[in-house]
Amino acid sequence: MADILIPGELSPHVIYWTREDCKRFEEAGALDYQYELIEGMINKMGQNMPHANVVRLLIKNLFATFGDEFVVTQASINVSPEDNPTNEPIPDAIVLTRPAGDFISYPKPSEIRLLVEVSDTTLRFDMTTKAALYARAGIVEYWVVNVNAREVTVFRSPENGSYVDIPSYRG
Repeated sequence: MADILIPGELSPHVIYWTREDCKRFEEAGALDYQYELIEGMINKMGQNMPHANVVRLLIKNLFATFGDEFVVTQASINVSPEDNPTNEPIPDAIVLTRPAGDFISYPKPSEIRLLVEVSDTTLRFDMTTKAALYARAGIVEYWVVNVNAREVTVFRSPENGSYVDIPSYRG
């Protein structure tokens, strides 16, 4: 599948970008849409209505559980220092360890309690490439909400760049 990048595998047909490259393109007006940078590749972000509705319900429930001052939606985060130059993920929801208003820059992995990706068209990418990226960063808990299957996969206990506890729950 063309949208899956195996870490360490380079393609001769892909230009790999850095956060600095993207910043320069934004300043020049050449990158004027919402995107995220994953493994050096720019991914345009969009949402269909089922995805947007699940994000809305998710945020409502996270606010009720953790308090709205600890939950942000679709904001950039930092990952591990070695991955940061070529990665700027934008999860659908982030639960922080302290109030969002305290942050003046992207949260670090140690400041994140939970990341959530709502997935319909990017399921395989979210379950593999993003899971590996978040595990390498030491994100303690990462959920993938599979819109189509009505299932949540919970990634916990990152060790040596991968998660060791990965239960799934159907609803």
